[in-house]
Amino acid sequence: MLNHLFHLSPDSESSLQQQIREQISKAIIDGHIPPDLPLPSTRKLAQMLGVSRNTVILAYEHLMYDGYLISRERAGFYVNDEILKSSVKEERPVAIESGNKPDWDQCLKLRPTERKLNKVHRWRDYPYPFIYGQLDPKMFPTNHWRECCKEAVSVQAIGDWAGDRYDDDDALLVEQIHSRLLPRRGVWAEPDEILITVGAQHALYMLMRVLLNQTTRFGLEDPGYPDLIHMAACTGTRIKNLSIDQDGLETGEQLRDCDLIFTTPSHQFPTTVTMPLARRQALLEQASRDNFLIIEDDYECETSFAANPTPALKSLDKNDRVIYIGSLSKTLSPGLRLGYMVGPKPLIQEIREFRRMMLRHPPMNNQRSVGLFLHRGYHDSLVRSIVQVYEERWKAVSDALQSCLPASAKPPVFGGSAYWVKGPDGLDARELKRLALERGVVIESGDIYFHRANPPQQFFRLGYSSIATERIRPGIERLAALIGELT
Repeated sequence: MLNHLFHLSPDSESSLQQQIREQISKAIIDGHIPPDLPLPSTRKLAQMLGVSRNTVILAYEHLMYDGYLISRERAGFYVNDEILKSSVKEERPVAIESGNKPDWDQCLKLRPTERKLNKVHRWRDYPYPFIYGQLDPKMFPTNHWRECCKEAVSVQAIGDWAGDRYDDDDALLVEQIHSRLLPRRGVWAEPDEILITVGAQHALYMLMRVLLNQTTRFGLEDPGYPDLIHMAACTGTRIKNLSIDQDGLETGEQLRDCDLIFTTPSHQFPTTVTMPLARRQALLEQASRDNFLIIEDDYECETSFAANPTPALKSLDKNDRVIYIGSLSKTLSPGLRLGYMVGPKPLIQEIREFRRMMLRHPPMNNQRSVGLFLHRGYHDSLVRSIVQVYEERWKAVSDALQSCLPASAKPPVFGGSAYWVKGPDGLDARELKRLALERGVVIESGDIYFHRANPPQQFFRLGYSSIATERIRPGIERLAALIGELT
């Protein structure tokens, strides 16, 4: 009678035992198995499904442990009545008269989709993915990560992190950031000056909400990080576009009326230029003199090809003017969504409370896994491997651009994972992006990174973190041919 409820798929990502458990539990909750009807015996169900009897026995045992089944001596397995008591039962239909539906044009007070980035989600389906911000799946440290995750869910570890931690963070992870990550950038901070975040975006949003309002002015690099416009707009602050040159953010007159500025000095986003030491010193001196704060996003600092990379802006700060943001997205995994913020204690104390109101804290099991990953030196090893591969791809992109699109781009001296390319005058990079996608090449048009009205259209970005080295030149050759057609 119950045979039609159970169907196993060899193509499923779940094990056979998991499929049996999932299908029986769903059938119970949906009311397809009456409480007074015995389930098939383990031997009979095994024969019916073509699996070993042990697989069915383990599935039944798990369902009993989870409260879905009970065992009656000499009678077999039955649905546990208790599991059904929490299910909603509608004894008779409730008649609700039709009324007015909401007018969403009036209800929505903020429309983030008006400047949506429109990333290509299925980028792995394309042969030439010059997409930024993704990692080559072959480079993910699967075994090391599994080891750390396994230990993070040991009985002792679960006892440490499973409870409500309110506004706290994992002590091991904070210690590893304090003693291992930050010193490499010349940054020295006490544990209570460090806050774990759900990636750099989370850190930026919280800082915007705490430091800006209708009376402030916020300066951000142009071109720069597009999501910052939306974040800042939510606060009502006045927004100012800040010019950059070959040395990054320009200091001087344009900064004098700002209360807070955002900068990416180690690897300007998206142009990839690096701010030299003299410019950094001038910026810090002006911040103290003109009384403004600085958010430093030190992204991609780990993927430097230089023997002696320029120290972080935060490491030079003697007046608590710099708020430092770091992330593991560009090394370990962008999908993990784990970053950190470093700032003066009074600021971190307020941000910590604001974070508690939003989500309390990032998941503690992930924090513990990352803490173990750092503690065991696996992140150091991963970064070395990434830098080696990226440097190879960086050179391949440079050679292909010089051959196919000469004078279009200068290699980023810092390293990183992308090239900022200026196409010929008259090129519409948005149309280039559309046509390139039809030919299997994924790129990003540069217009979305400019905050000014009427942004230039000939810029685009080539990421090389997720594309195999041998595919770089063929992809750029296709791109160059398209540019020739368009111009």
